[in-house]
Amino acid sequence: MFTKNKSFSESEIDSVWLKGRIVPGCDSSKWRKDAAGAWMLRSSYGILSEYGWQIDHIKPSSKGGSDALSNLQPLQHDNNLSKSDDYPTWISAKTAFGDYNVKYRQKITQR
Repeated sequence: MFTKNKSFSESEIDSVWLKGRIVPGCDSSKWRKDAAGAWMLRSSYGILSEYGWQIDHIKPSSKGGSDALSNLQPLQHDNNLSKSDDYPTWISAKTAFGDYNVKYRQKITQR
């Protein structure tokens, strides 16, 4: 879940961004995909837009998860809202279809 009260340093944001999935043929410094396959734009961190993304706790803080990099991931903002505090299984809201994000619900399990 997106931690609104936690402010991450630029270094932490960069480290989490690097955990996004690289797509061959795309500039990985600008574009990556999240755990559900949705496109994220690096410059849209914290922005509620089609390619906006947030830092998510894989195991939510409310369930004992930490702020360690190993427990953080970049998630497209609709997927982060859909995930909420669900763990280890959650339902996505979006995935990529070509160059666009589309509504798509899929079950994702992470540990």
